[in-house]
Amino acid sequence: MQSAANGRIPTLDGIRAISIGFVLCAHALGTGILPMTSRAHVFGDIGVRSFFVLSGFLITTLLLRERARHGGISLRGFYLRRALRIFPAFYAFLAVVIALRAAGYIAVSDRDLAFAGTYTMNFHAERAWYVGHLWSLSVEEQFYLAWPLTLVVLGMRRALMVALVGIAVAPVFRLATWYGWPELRALTDQMFPCVFDALATGCVLAIARDQLEASPRYRRLLDARWFWLIPIACLASRAVTRPWFDFGLSMSLANLGIAMTIHRCVSRPYGAVAAVLEHPLAVRIGVLSYSLYLWQQLFLDRHATSWIHAFPVNVILAFAAAALSYRLIETPFLRISDALRKRSAAPASVPAPREPVVATPRALRPARETAS
Repeated sequence: MQSAANGRIPTLDGIRAISIGFVLCAHALGTGILPMTSRAHVFGDIGVRSFFVLSGFLITTLLLRERARHGGISLRGFYLRRALRIFPAFYAFLAVVIALRAAGYIAVSDRDLAFAGTYTMNFHAERAWYVGHLWSLSVEEQFYLAWPLTLVVLGMRRALMVALVGIAVAPVFRLATWYGWPELRALTDQMFPCVFDALATGCVLAIARDQLEASPRYRRLLDARWFWLIPIACLASRAVTRPWFDFGLSMSLANLGIAMTIHRCVSRPYGAVAAVLEHPLAVRIGVLSYSLYLWQQLFLDRHATSWIHAFPVNVILAFAAAALSYRLIETPFLRISDALRKRSAAPASVPAPREPVVATPRALRPARETAS
């Protein structure tokens, strides 16, 4: 992978930009002059799903790199870096929501705030719009808690099996929820057991990347001119609305298509696609993607009638709020995280279990862990 001078990976930032673009499109449709479409949710699903797969890939790659360099994974260091990256902007957003509720501008229940503040929104279906999007950040936080511990306790081979089992059983959980528990249908694509397969797909790609690239047949597939037809077809399957296909197959296909896209882009950072992903504007939007995801929900509300919720004013305000959040809240804490990383020349690591040597991902140049 190629890294920018500031330690970020432009190609991945470009993928983040496209992902947040899908989310913004899904939420902006039906506001102002933009028409509403019955397939708006598909755009949002693809955007969030892309974030999930990318998170699984990047976090696993960084953890395995740490393991290879230091002989173990520092759970304390990982959790501290994640907390500095995620919590400040998240709880600042939640504080603004509470203030707006107190002022009477928005309606958010105490239950909404409780589920949001504890990162369990993905198990709470009846919620206000303004905090509804926090379900995906809850999934991410649950992944951050569980996956590094899984790698440390079980080792890479067994963790790989956990990820593969997660990929296999998630469709079963989704179908069982949809057909067996009608009262939980709204959470069929949000509860952690039902969506872990997206994150797990990225984890598997990170662990098996070198093994995949050792296959001449797979390399030819990545290099083929018609390669892009595969991820496009996989993502297009999300437009099918029949539950048995939607929850049983198309979500898995979409995860696969996104993972293949990520692999192609990071292993072959050249050509027209890479040029688009590494364009300065795309990189900048990717850098802001976490803040954008947080704050856009206050402005992109098709059920509201205020001028601040009408396109294109709502999108402009969302970007303005995101830029302020990144500059005033995220950046200072990222600097603290970088300083702590530099001071820990020899961080205390939890030794990983001994196991047979397997292929590990290619070493990344230093990059901020910005999977969110």
